[in-house]
Amino acid sequence: MKSAAVKVTNMEKRTAKAHHKLKGKRQTYATYIYRVLKQVHPDIGISAKSMGIMNSSVGDMFERVASEAAKLSLYNKRRTITSREIQTAVRLLLSGELGKHAVSEGTESVAKYTSSK
Repeated sequence: MKSAAVKVTNMEKRTAKAHHKLKGKRQTYATYIYRVLKQVHPDIGISAKSMGIMNSSVGDMFERVASEAAKLSLYNKRRTITSREIQTAVRLLLSGELGKHAVSEGTESVAKYTSSK
C-alpha cells in the first residue's frame, strides 16, 4: 500500500510562517542586569546560566511586587496601581535595610523621571 503524498500549498506555508512570527521574543531582563553589573563591577562578566538565574529572580520579584500592589489597590477600593502601592508593596516584601534602600532608590528614580518629562 502506497502512502499518498501530501501537497502543501503556498497559503498553508504562509500561515505557518505567520503563526511562527506570532510567538515573538520572550521578554528578559538580561540587558538591564548586564548594565547594572558593569556599573558595579566593570571587569566581571556573567555566564549564560547565571544570567538565566538572575533573570528568573528579577522576574519573580517583579511578579511579587505587582501582585502585592494589586492587592493593596483592591483593599483601598481603587482600580489603579500608583507609585504609593508599589512603594508599600516593596516595604512589605523587602525587610529592613534592603526595603529602605529600595524605596529611596525608587523615589529618586520617579523624581528624576518626572523632572525630565
